[in-house]
Amino acid sequence: MGVSREGWRDRKQGGGERLRRGEGAGGWVGMKRAAMLSYLMMSGLALMADEPGGVVKRSEWNGYARLEFEVGGRAAFVVVPKVAADGKPWIWRTEFFGHEPQADLALLEKGFHAAYVDVQNLYGGPTAIAAMEGFHGHVVKAYGLSAKPVLEGFSRGGLFAVNWAVAHPDRVSCLYLDAPVLDVKSWPAGFGKGKGSPGDWERCKQVYGFADDGAAKAFKGNPVDQAAVLAKAKVAILSVCGDADDVVPLAENSGLLKERGAAVGLEMELISKAGVGHHPHSLKDPEPIVRFVLKHTVEGR
Repeated sequence: MGVSREGWRDRKQGGGERLRRGEGAGGWVGMKRAAMLSYLMMSGLALMADEPGGVVKRSEWNGYARLEFEVGGRAAFVVVPKVAADGKPWIWRTEFFGHEPQADLALLEKGFHAAYVDVQNLYGGPTAIAAMEGFHGHVVKAYGLSAKPVLEGFSRGGLFAVNWAVAHPDRVSCLYLDAPVLDVKSWPAGFGKGKGSPGDWERCKQVYGFADDGAAKAFKGNPVDQAAVLAKAKVAILSVCGDADDVVPLAENSGLLKERGAAVGLEMELISKAGVGHHPHSLKDPEPIVRFVLKHTVEGR
């Protein structure tokens, strides 16, 4: 389950330019600042220069400007497309930003923003959802992004994505899940056929306030238990999974949600990759993912 956080490695390499209100803009630094502000204006994010606190760190991610800041003491960033699509749609990776990014890159090319806030080791629990609320409100108000992002849940990120949609169905356009954890009893507890992760399970129990394993087994608030809620809210889901996943077994997670969803009218598409385990995530050609996202965002207006 321990996917390396590739997306944060490059963040530590080479500082990035800091913008401060009131700084002088002469010479080469001034030219770079003017060019960046022009880029942001084209992308609809000129307000980034007026970030509360006065400082935004600029770096680059796969040829796109990445603007880094904090919300509620948590590291966060927005990746800016060359030209923003109407309505400023965005895809919100809940964990492991930068890992198998082909769908994100394809959407950036189509004018989507991509964003992330660090809620690691919170397993989609109440503390995570509260932090996500602060981040969502911030980027919508400060940067004019759509109030209804695409939630993208890789692996344990599925807990965050689905729990957000259940808590705030009016603040999500659709869900793209990838080998997602949808039941903490499956992972990290390992009560089913999966390997589990003892260290993560101890942390997860604390996050959810489970007194013991018995309390966790009795819990009915996992994403797999929310098919009726998601169907009523008309939240469409795409899940991409390997059918040989022994870390987050398909039958205990996406397969179970799809089975339950079929009985209540949940719109859920499952792409099952024959013979594939937990890795690699995503699809080599992200076209089916992009098509699904566009259908439920810019094309569905």
